[in-house]
Amino acid sequence: METSLARDLMSDQEWAFFERFILSVRAPNGGKPTNHRLVLDGIFWIARTGAPWRDLPAEFGKWSSVYRQFRCWTLVGLWEDIMDALNQSGTVPSALQMIDSTVIRAHHQAAGAKRGTPRQGFGRSRGGFTTKIHLLVNAHGLPMRTEITPGQTSDYLGFDLVMADNLPRPSVLLADRGYDADSTRSIMERRNVLPVIPMRKSRKKRIGVDRSLYCLRNLVERCFNKLKNVRRVATRYDKTAESFLGFIDITSIRLWLRHLST
Repeated sequence: METSLARDLMSDQEWAFFERFILSVRAPNGGKPTNHRLVLDGIFWIARTGAPWRDLPAEFGKWSSVYRQFRCWTLVGLWEDIMDALNQSGTVPSALQMIDSTVIRAHHQAAGAKRGTPRQGFGRSRGGFTTKIHLLVNAHGLPMRTEITPGQTSDYLGFDLVMADNLPRPSVLLADRGYDADSTRSIMERRNVLPVIPMRKSRKKRIGVDRSLYCLRNLVERCFNKLKNVRRVATRYDKTAESFLGFIDITSIRLWLRHLST
């Protein structure tokens, strides 16, 4: 057990990064101070193992307190704020970016949230009860923006969701042929972005592709593999879209910190 818990504990350097953002979030009720580092370690344990919240080891504190703190930080946008700060830091080049999507199977216990399954990012695809993750990464294969939609959603819609105005603008965007649409190419042209996207077989007007650049698109596939090493991302157990996105963002942040530390 001790070895398993140690895998999720933050280093002092990692905690120093998170602490700045956590201390900027005011407690909603003026309650007693919380050991935020221990709470965050507990959240990391849940993310990695995919275990139910009630199975959280007692070493991290009361499971309900850790869960409430996770929901509080998620709903106030803490993880998005950290991702925005990383994207705007300029520590990693952003001229080359890649976009893709992957379908995640949802556990049957994830159903039943308020407002209905479509609004929570659930749908039906070839994989069954699923959620689709749309991902934008930079030239180092680090996540820049993630969004979720029902599993059957087209990549066109996902493109509009992740290409946000507050992100560093790319000079070159790599994508597979699922994003080959006149509307997508027009948006990139207006933004002075070079789209490197293979053509669909049905396209009448042929458009050339720089294959040497397109080979770099494997970085986004490798990023998905790293994200799915976290079981809470590889399978969706969360009823709400906010919580599932929260675990994706937390995993993305830790990938950034691991890269920057090396």
